[in-house]
Amino acid sequence: MVTITDVARHAGVAPSTVSYVLSGKRAISSTTRQRVLSSIRVLGYHPHAGARSLASNRSNVIALVLPLRSGMHLPVLMQFAIAVVTTARQYDHDVLLVTADEGPDGLRRVAASAMVDAIVLMDVELNDTRVPLLRELDRPSVLIGFPAEPDGLTCVDLDFFQAGAACVEHLASLGHKDLALLGAPPAVYERGTGFAQRTRAGFLDATDRLGLSGIAIACEEETDQVAASVHTLLTRHPEVTGLVVHNEAAVASIMVALAAHGRRVPDDLSVVAICPDEVAERTEPTLSSVLIPAEEVGAQSVTLLMRKLDGEIVPDASLLAPRLTVRGSTAALPAAHGG
Repeated sequence: MVTITDVARHAGVAPSTVSYVLSGKRAISSTTRQRVLSSIRVLGYHPHAGARSLASNRSNVIALVLPLRSGMHLPVLMQFAIAVVTTARQYDHDVLLVTADEGPDGLRRVAASAMVDAIVLMDVELNDTRVPLLRELDRPSVLIGFPAEPDGLTCVDLDFFQAGAACVEHLASLGHKDLALLGAPPAVYERGTGFAQRTRAGFLDATDRLGLSGIAIACEEETDQVAASVHTLLTRHPEVTGLVVHNEAAVASIMVALAAHGRRVPDDLSVVAICPDEVAERTEPTLSSVLIPAEEVGAQSVTLLMRKLDGEIVPDASLLAPRLTVRGSTAALPAAHGG
C-alpha cells in the first residue's frame, strides 16, 4: 500500500507538506501543490478516511439537531437543512440529522457518542432547556435562533423582531391604521419558540410606537381552521385593513378565506407576509413579503461552526436585517376607509 511518506519521497517534499495539500489547512505554493498531486496520481495514493479522522481527532461530521414538533412547516425547515448540508460539504463535512425531540438528553447523547465534531441547533425556544448543556459541552455549537439569554452562545438568524416591525411600517406608510397579525399555530407560541415570539413582539411594538391599532392572533395550518381564524378576525374586527401573515403553511388558505368573505386584496385589505419568496410569489395577487433567508442563515451557521472548529473567535450574535419586497398585495388605504 502506498503511504503518505512514499508520496512525499516521490515529490521531493516533507510528509507534512503532502498532508497540507490534502487537507487544505495551510497555503502551499501552486508549483509544490501540482508536484504533490502529480505524485499522488502516479503512485495511485488514496488517503484513508479513518486514518485522517484518527490523526486529526475529528469525525468530519456535524450534527443538525432539528426536533420535529407540532406547528413546524417542513418545507421551510428543509430549506435550512439543505443549506446546512450543502455548505458542510464545501468544508468536507457530512451532516447527521437528529429529529427526535429529546431535549437535553438527546443533545447529551449525540455529544457523548464521538460521532460528531460540532452541533447546529434549530427550533430554539426563548427558555430552551438545551441551552445550559450547550454551554457545558466540549464541542463547538451554533444556534439558528436566539434564546432569551444568548450570552456565551453563537447564534444566527433573521431579526424577526425587526421583520414584524418592517411589515407594520410598510402598511403604515400606505395609510393603514388598523392592523392584524395572523401568526404561527398556538403550539409554537406555547413552546415559547423564539422566532414566533419575536415577530409578534415586533409587530405589537411597532403598532404601539406608531399609534396604530394592532391585534395578534395565533393561526392553525389546516384549511378549515384557517378559515375559522379569518372569519373570527373579520367578524370581530371588521375595521382591519392591513394584515400581516407569519405562517407559511396557512398563506394560501388565508387568501382563499379572505376572498370568501368578499375582501379583495389589495383593494379592500392589504396583506404582507413573512415567508420565502416562492410562497409569496405563488398567490394571486403576489404577496409583499419579508424574506425568510433560509439559505443564507444555514450557510452562515456552518461557516461560523467551521471557524470555531479551527479555533477562531466568532461573533456571538449574527442578526440578518429584514428585506421587504413590495408586490401586488399591498396598496394605499382606500378613501372609503379614511385614506
